[in-house]
Amino acid sequence: MRREGMSSRYVKFIQEQHGGMLWATFRADPWTRKTLETGLDPTLSARTYNILQHYAIDSTRLGIPIILAEEAPHGHMAIGTTVFPTSIGLASTWDTGTMEEVGHVIAAELRAQGAHIGYGPVIDLAREPRWSRVEETYGEDVFLTSSMASAMMRGTSPLHNGYDKGIVSTLKHFIAYGIPEGGHNGNPSFVGERDLRENFYPTFKSAIDEGALSVMTSYNAIDGVPSTSNGKLLTGLLRGEWGFEGFVVSDLQSVDGLYHTHNIAKDAVDAGRMSLLAGVDVDLGANCFIRLKECLERGEIKTSDLDRAVGRVLKVKFDLGLFDNPYVDESAAAGIVRSEEHLAVARKTALQSATLLENNGILPLGKNIRVAVVGPNADNMYNQLGDYTAPQEESSVRTMLDGIESKIGKDRVTYVKGCAVRDMASADIARAVAASRASDVTIAVVGGSSARDFRTKYIDTGAAVVDEKAVSDMEAGEGFDRSTLTLLGRQEELLRALKATGKPLVVVYIEGRPLDKRWASENADALLTMWYPGGEGGDALADVLFGDYNPAGRLPVSVPRDSGQLPVYYNKKNPRGHDYVEESADPLYPFGYGKSYTSFEYSDLKTEVTGPTSVKVTFTLTNTGKMDGEEVAQLYVIDRKASTVRPRRQLRSFTRIAIKAGESEKVSFDLDRDAFALYDTDMRYLVEKGDFTIEVGASSKDIRLHSDITLEGE
Repeated sequence: MRREGMSSRYVKFIQEQHGGMLWATFRADPWTRKTLETGLDPTLSARTYNILQHYAIDSTRLGIPIILAEEAPHGHMAIGTTVFPTSIGLASTWDTGTMEEVGHVIAAELRAQGAHIGYGPVIDLAREPRWSRVEETYGEDVFLTSSMASAMMRGTSPLHNGYDKGIVSTLKHFIAYGIPEGGHNGNPSFVGERDLRENFYPTFKSAIDEGALSVMTSYNAIDGVPSTSNGKLLTGLLRGEWGFEGFVVSDLQSVDGLYHTHNIAKDAVDAGRMSLLAGVDVDLGANCFIRLKECLERGEIKTSDLDRAVGRVLKVKFDLGLFDNPYVDESAAAGIVRSEEHLAVARKTALQSATLLENNGILPLGKNIRVAVVGPNADNMYNQLGDYTAPQEESSVRTMLDGIESKIGKDRVTYVKGCAVRDMASADIARAVAASRASDVTIAVVGGSSARDFRTKYIDTGAAVVDEKAVSDMEAGEGFDRSTLTLLGRQEELLRALKATGKPLVVVYIEGRPLDKRWASENADALLTMWYPGGEGGDALADVLFGDYNPAGRLPVSVPRDSGQLPVYYNKKNPRGHDYVEESADPLYPFGYGKSYTSFEYSDLKTEVTGPTSVKVTFTLTNTGKMDGEEVAQLYVIDRKASTVRPRRQLRSFTRIAIKAGESEKVSFDLDRDAFALYDTDMRYLVEKGDFTIEVGASSKDIRLHSDITLEGE
């Protein structure tokens, strides 16, 4: 039964614990045990917020308003909201303009329901694909991630949208959380100071410069110091070097982790003291900060320490106008949340994220054919939505099967699931093969799943517990780390059986991490990845398959040949590793890779050194095929000789540009100091005098043009 309003626990939270912030009030998922029947729709959410806010203001001595934080990595994690592709799919668009639009939608839907803080984006670098949370990131590269994070901030931040419309975006997770040892979520990360400054810090710094007002600590430790108690990071770097004026929040129970997992604090009181003094302002979970009074009484902290943390949160409340206009219009929420305008943005992002990896000419398909649609992810709506997604009405999600049937008609489509993602016992491969033989083309939709269900077990932090008895499909999403990247269950067996029919085979991966695609790359007639494309994914796939949209998604991560290669990312530092005895050291598909139904020619490269540390680059891009399309032109820099070891190449600019068949466009990039700077042996950030190579091309391995330049440096 759905119910809105106050609970006795909330009254106790306000009156006895003097709480000022709530988290995940509107969240609905198996962990919170909120369903479509028991959770809050947008109108009830807005009404509930007003009830809670009235009590906090009207029934307390100081009348300080509460502030609500909600999960919002790829849309608000609440019932009835717009569901976008997960972040790895958003990054596959390589389109910062689209990212701004997504940010606008997320901010508008949060504010309409009474929330002011959105947890996200996750801007960890994903260099470890076995890690369970790759889907939440923007990929492996510092420049792409920084660009996407900055664009998202331009869409959400009060700095760009005004304090009456913007939200506080909480950047996750500070720092180097996406490279855990062994791929285990929360394990230590082994990374040096120079690597941190060149690759991991800039993603956060760029988002903060664009108006991010909150940073979340990570569960991991670096060089023996947990992030949640690292004063050099949280105070020295964030506040001292960067001038960050927002607030720092711990990840859920990461303060508790100082004593019950990291074992560096003696108890909850000690853990609260350590994190507060390090620079944490908000304890998500509140088990430790609620006991800070004991530290104060013992003289272990000062009143000024508490004032500092409280003041940072109060300032945000003042800036957002909560003291002047604390309530929302309950009647407006339903018209704003999941509006047609917002759904159009979700459809656009799903289309732009579709990445074509192989095509022998079979795509695009004609519409007068019979199609067999098979595979565990062909008609499972939750398998295409990713982690941190609320329960959905069936009518709100277009599955792959829905999209294909609407494109060519149900009478031309035969659907057989064939097998599950993980379950070995429920396969019906023989029936899938029969459907394939009776059709002109087979479309196999395989991959992974981050779909939580009500049988899954969860720990207090919300991470899922891997338990074969508890879940049948989930193989990614927080807590589901992998030791391999292979397709699970009987999926590859299904693909081999379909190939044996002799009918053309199109393979589509719906996935949260770059899964093993070796067999499909060698045997499929066409191969695509959609990652987790969100609620509009099915129609987007159909548009791509049948030629109503020319795909231009590009990989934001490298796709390994084998898990034995890991880590494998494009901008490793020199020297280049040699090949293994068994196989190449190169990835199966490189960073920035993706195909099109048309072809593009790069020509007429010009590089003009415009200053001691700046360069202007121009070139011509021509669509030489017969179909209109988009190209993602990428610019990389190679530092030929430097005082410290440099990456083999580093992405420093890109653009997604639409060009009609037979036409040309002039492309221009202006490179500034940051495109060439490094941290020298004394950890000074500067541009050294020397030689550089400018590379322009279609991926990190498909360089079409290059030019050598010399800079005077600083």
